[in-house]
Amino acid sequence: MRTLTRFAPLTLAATLALTFALPGAAGAAGVPAVPAAEAPSVMEHVAWSRNATLYQVNVRQYSKEGTFNAVTRDLPRLKKLGADILWLMPVNPIGKDKRKGTLGSYYAVSDYTGVNPEFGTLADLKRLVKQAHGMGMKVILDWVPNHTAWDHPWVKQHPEYYKKNAEGNVYPVTYGEGPTQEIWEDVVGLDYTSKALWPAMTEAMAYWLREADIDGFRCDVASGVPQAYWQQAVADLNKIKPIFMLAEGDWVEMHDRAFDATYSWDLADTMRKIAKGEGGAQLLRDWVAKPPRVYPADAYRMRFTNNHDFNSWVGTDRELYGPAYQAMAVLTFTLPGMPLVYNGQESGIDKRLEFFEKDPIDWKKYELTPFYAGLAKLKHANPALWNGQYGGDMVVRDAGNENVFAFTRTRGANVVDVAVNLSGAQQQYTGKDGKPAALAPWRWTISAGKAH
Repeated sequence: MRTLTRFAPLTLAATLALTFALPGAAGAAGVPAVPAAEAPSVMEHVAWSRNATLYQVNVRQYSKEGTFNAVTRDLPRLKKLGADILWLMPVNPIGKDKRKGTLGSYYAVSDYTGVNPEFGTLADLKRLVKQAHGMGMKVILDWVPNHTAWDHPWVKQHPEYYKKNAEGNVYPVTYGEGPTQEIWEDVVGLDYTSKALWPAMTEAMAYWLREADIDGFRCDVASGVPQAYWQQAVADLNKIKPIFMLAEGDWVEMHDRAFDATYSWDLADTMRKIAKGEGGAQLLRDWVAKPPRVYPADAYRMRFTNNHDFNSWVGTDRELYGPAYQAMAVLTFTLPGMPLVYNGQESGIDKRLEFFEKDPIDWKKYELTPFYAGLAKLKHANPALWNGQYGGDMVVRDAGNENVFAFTRTRGANVVDVAVNLSGAQQQYTGKDGKPAALAPWRWTISAGKAH
C-alpha cells in the first residue's frame, strides 16, 4: 500500500525494571519446547521469528548514498539496536513509463528478478544478506505481487497475466469510486484468475531465496491476491528453505497456511486516538476486550507506531502522537504481537520522507537508541513477551485509575507487568503489589521476573 486515507525527545527515565528470568522450559537456542496451552497451534513459525523485532529499511532514504552498501556498513549498529529481521523495501528496478516523480515508486516494479541500479548490484545485496546472517539477523524483501509497472516485460509477453477493461486493454490500478477513488497511474493490475500467472510469480520469488539467500517476504497489498495462491506459493517456497511471511493485510484467513504475520492497523488507530485526546485508557481496554477481529493464538500481529506509508502520507511520530509517542512504542513491544521499528525512529525522525524523490533521513545523534534497545532486550529475554503462541497470556488488571492501562503477561515462571499512563497529567494508581504509585504524564513502568 502506498497511500492511506509532537514528539519531543525524551530520556529513558520511565522505569524498565528488567529483573530477567530465564525460560523455565526451553528448547534449543532458548525457544520454548511447548507452545502456549491456551489454544492449539495451527502454524509453527521459524524459530528465529519467535521473539523477533522487525526493522524496516527504506534503502533510498537510509543514507545520502542510498545503497545496499550503506546499509551493510550500518549492520553492527542495527544489531546493537536489537533488530532481528530486516525488512528491505522493494529492491527491484522501477518502471519508467508513467513514472511518478523523478525516481518513481518502489512499488512500480519493472523486473521481478532484477536489482534497482539506484541501490547497487546483486552482489551488493548478497553481501548485505550474508553479513546480516553472520550477525544473527535475517533479511526479508518487500514483494509486490498485486501489480507491475507498465513497462514490465510481462505486459507484452504475457498479457493474459493482467486485468483488462471492457475494451480488452490493461488499465491503471483503481480502488473505490467517486471522490475517494484512488488511481495508481504508474502500475497495472495482475489477474490471478489466470492460473498461468501463479507459477511465474512463485518462481520469481523463489529466485531470491536461491540467488540471494533471503529469508522471506513482506507482501504488498497481499489481501488483493487470492489466499489459495498464497497457500500454494508458501508451500513451494518452504521447500527451498523455511521462510517468514508478512502480509500487508489484516484478514484472519491470511494466517491459514500462508502468512506468519499481518498488519495491526487496529492498534495503531487506537493509539492515535488516545494520543490526540479522543479517548483514554478505556479505548485500549475496549480494544483488548472487543477486538475488531479474533485471531488464532498462532497469529503474529505486527504492532507499529509508524511505517513507510504512515510516515510519508499520514505523519511523523511528532504529528501522530506528540508527547505520547514513547508510551505508544512501549505498547507495541509489550502487548501480544511482533513489534516494528521504522528506520529513523531511533533518531526521532521528524520529517515525512518523500516517496518519489531522494530525501535522506537526518540521523542526528540516535538519541532513542537506548530506548529501543532496552525494549528489544526486554522482549528477547522474557518468554512472556514472545510472539504468537510462544508468548504468554495477557490479563488486564485494575490500576484504580481510568487513565492508567495496566496488564500482566505470564509464560511459565516468567511474568512481565506493565503500567502506562495514557494521559498528559501525572496519575496516581495502584501498583501490582497493591501499593499506591505515581506515573508522570505519558510515562510507564515495566517489571519482569519470576512468578512467586
